[in-house]
Amino acid sequence: MDPTLKNRTISALKKMLPELSPRLRTVAKYIVDHPSDFGLDPIRETARKCGVSTYTLVRMAERTGFASYDEMREPFRHALVSSTTVVERPDWVESLHESGHLGQVQADASMNAMSIVQRSLERQDPARMARVAHMLLEADNVYLTAVRASYAMAYYFHYVGRMALPSLQLIPRHMNSAIDELNYAGPGDVMIAISVTPYSRETIEACKFALARGVRLVMVSDSDVISSEFSAHETLVASVVSSHHFGCFAGLMAVLETLLALLVDLGGDAARARIKSYEDLRKDNNAYWIAQKKH
Repeated sequence: MDPTLKNRTISALKKMLPELSPRLRTVAKYIVDHPSDFGLDPIRETARKCGVSTYTLVRMAERTGFASYDEMREPFRHALVSSTTVVERPDWVESLHESGHLGQVQADASMNAMSIVQRSLERQDPARMARVAHMLLEADNVYLTAVRASYAMAYYFHYVGRMALPSLQLIPRHMNSAIDELNYAGPGDVMIAISVTPYSRETIEACKFALARGVRLVMVSDSDVISSEFSAHETLVASVVSSHHFGCFAGLMAVLETLLALLVDLGGDAARARIKSYEDLRKDNNAYWIAQKKH
């Protein structure tokens, strides 16, 4: 088995996305976003997850040049042999399962969180992470945008990241739109956009506007394939699979934390000095609560 076949298939699917029919596009995006599940699940289960017929999956295989569906799935199955071991269920999770209905819900949520953190971190190519970190440090301005649930991730990344990256700006500010804040952005700048399925219209429009201005774009998302209308310069993909209705952001936060660690390290003494200055400022202004001694 050619070890590069899986990656070449994924690359081919990404390239043909704009030309595919809506149903084939759904299948292609699913394979790109969930390569492990695609390699593991039988055809009927994959069809169910995609919301298409098994015939559509067969058509997808033919469109990508494979003789059959099984032939298309085989390189993904083969890749599972060398993939990272799934998180083992610890004893404390087993104990939760034995403590009633809510204990089972808690156990499932706990296992899901640990699993998606591992899955998200193992997908991060060190060369890509290094490129992103250097891109941010070398930019004139770094804009950071997100809305709704993703805004919480952006706010935290800005709160910590500005100490290592003084050029970091969280947009929009003061109830403006992100596009308003990008009015003077240009080729020397970078924008980080955080968005997961379903993708926010405001964020997608900001991405397209930034690219039109020559701004380099870094996406932090749950997919390599977000819109056929634009492509990011770099994309950091994290899993947000959840045991409840809303996405679980533990994996995305882990990826952002890793990027912060790289920025602090690359920032050297200057970054550490800025972090210390923030700490001194907070102490001098009694930002932290200190318990009073009893007399």
